[in-house]
Amino acid sequence: MRSWGCRQGALLRFAGSGHRNARHLSTEARMRSLLIGKDTKVMYQGFTGRVATQNAKDSIAYGTKIVGGVTPGKDGEHLGLPICPSVRAAKDQLKPDATAIFVPMTGAAAAIEEAIEAEIPLIVAVAEHIPIYDMIRIKQMLKGSKSWLVGANSPGIIAPLHSCRIGFQPLPIYKPGHVGVIAKSGTLSYETVGSLSRAGLGQSLCIGCGGDPIAGTTLEEAFRVLVDDPDTHALVVVGEVGGHAETGLARLISEYRANTDQPKPIATLVAGRTAPLEHVMGHAGAFQGPNEPSAEDKYKTLQRSGSTMVDHPEKFGPIVKKLLNVPGGFSQKRAFHTHRQRIGTATTSSRQQQIRSLHLKGAKTTDLLAKAFPDFHLNESASTSSSSIQVIGNLNRTTANPRIEFHLPGSDNQDSNNNVVYLELDGSGEHKQALEEFGSSISRLKIPAVDALVPHLRPAALSLSKFMQSYEVLSAQLSLSLGDKGQPTLGNAVLHFDDAAFKSAKRQESVFALRDKSVEDQTEVEAESHGIVYVTLYPNDPSASIGTLVNGAGLAMNTVDVLALPPHNAKCANFLDTGGKATSDTVKKSFELILSDQRIKVIFVNIFGGLTDCGMIADGIMLAFKEVDMRGVPVVVRLRGTNEEIGQKKIAESGLSLEAFDGFEDAAKRVVELANA
Repeated sequence: MRSWGCRQGALLRFAGSGHRNARHLSTEARMRSLLIGKDTKVMYQGFTGRVATQNAKDSIAYGTKIVGGVTPGKDGEHLGLPICPSVRAAKDQLKPDATAIFVPMTGAAAAIEEAIEAEIPLIVAVAEHIPIYDMIRIKQMLKGSKSWLVGANSPGIIAPLHSCRIGFQPLPIYKPGHVGVIAKSGTLSYETVGSLSRAGLGQSLCIGCGGDPIAGTTLEEAFRVLVDDPDTHALVVVGEVGGHAETGLARLISEYRANTDQPKPIATLVAGRTAPLEHVMGHAGAFQGPNEPSAEDKYKTLQRSGSTMVDHPEKFGPIVKKLLNVPGGFSQKRAFHTHRQRIGTATTSSRQQQIRSLHLKGAKTTDLLAKAFPDFHLNESASTSSSSIQVIGNLNRTTANPRIEFHLPGSDNQDSNNNVVYLELDGSGEHKQALEEFGSSISRLKIPAVDALVPHLRPAALSLSKFMQSYEVLSAQLSLSLGDKGQPTLGNAVLHFDDAAFKSAKRQESVFALRDKSVEDQTEVEAESHGIVYVTLYPNDPSASIGTLVNGAGLAMNTVDVLALPPHNAKCANFLDTGGKATSDTVKKSFELILSDQRIKVIFVNIFGGLTDCGMIADGIMLAFKEVDMRGVPVVVRLRGTNEEIGQKKIAESGLSLEAFDGFEDAAKRVVELANA
């Protein structure tokens, strides 16, 4: 691995060593494993699988030091490298610095745990749809371990400057250089890297934090590593809706800039600024939970921190070039062509269904809650008043613990005043201090309207925390009041469940049996059955007339954002994520779904081919024109990335009524013109 050298002291000073204990110092030491390089020894879990085999071949060709891997119960050789029967055996024989976990989502959590138990320094998990409470358990294991985790639901980590790749990043778009990239979204990170490379700016280290609520490596942690890395001269950060990571990052940026004579340039994007509430926007973690800041709030907080804000990743290249005072102008014409030839990238043998979360409210929640709250009366539609308390259960995405908040009369949010008390129970089971602090907070409450409810706060908090863990709840909202007979009453429940637990791990069957698809948006239901995430936007607004077809949740959110915000000020009728591994058939089906909305006046196809081949996307578009009634709706196409020239050529020579663009901004302007025509 790259020598950490003098960087250790710098990182610890920036982290604030004066108030950190030994465990936190150990955390800082473990974070150093993120600085991968040409000497980093990498093994695979699931080594002999088809996807891992192709990925290993590509990574070896790239320069990564692959030393072998694990296939349970097997010995021998694969690709001329050792196969070990267990991770523990691989640790002893191969002495790896890192492991790449390429096993299906159903076994990914167990594979991560096995790597932690074997004390592999860096664990990179790329699988989507690992149940969130499995990740909570893993985060608790990591706290006392010698391992560090990247992912899950992440493209992984790659060091173009040092020819090391652990993940499934599309290699041709990466170029050695000195810009560090940190991103929640895979597709947005690819677009970002493509922009940097076209501008002549290579990358030092790119860390994919992933789109799950519980991330092995957070934006803040990745920032702390890269900001002290002498190989990194500028940083690009891509955040999105969901959680508090971006606000924590803003505090770090402010602190860094205030205490550094010549701070490195930092440019940032936040996707999902126009995302609707109560919808999961593709990624499992791409939703705004109760009392979490909106993406727009996070954008403004980062802007105040001194970061240079960007509205679309295509702009990162010229903006970072300007911030670094790199000589030479920037041309929108392609100046970096290494992504003409496609290096094989990892794909699954069959497309996994996009998994969305389950929201339940009203009568469907009563039986579930009754088992968890035997001492409380339940009322499906209890009235809220100045004598009721709002109860919010949420996951603290930073600490990976359930957090129960009580918002008393007069409190608008958790920071507005002292009328909010909360209980957060550590997953390790050490609750004594938390309960003492909670009790102390309750004892200070002096609000006559709810005095009679105060004795019920502790049992309600403990019961709700246990309920969330038992049923794998992502968030819960209830009201607490006194009934007509003076009994504590819970009502107006809105519960948000993680359905990866159901579809990946076959848990919570009784909960998901309550789902009634007949009352849901039928276009969204049909899209789900085809592995597509579709969300109808502004359903009652006829001016929402732009249909969007995008690959990847982050890029899809950002596309809607840019069209909706100034200067365009247009409205999209839908959010559509074909998935990072779209096929011709899913593209065709996506057109059918979009055109089922009679408001559509123009369709915008915005594809950045990372794992997705632009030539294949072009085939899907032409297939749609052949087999779908397009209703004369014009289509604007922007294809960039893997095999972009092949895709653009197919579109140009198709003879179809298509308008093709190279740059996003030109395409967006044309889309808005057609929508307003």
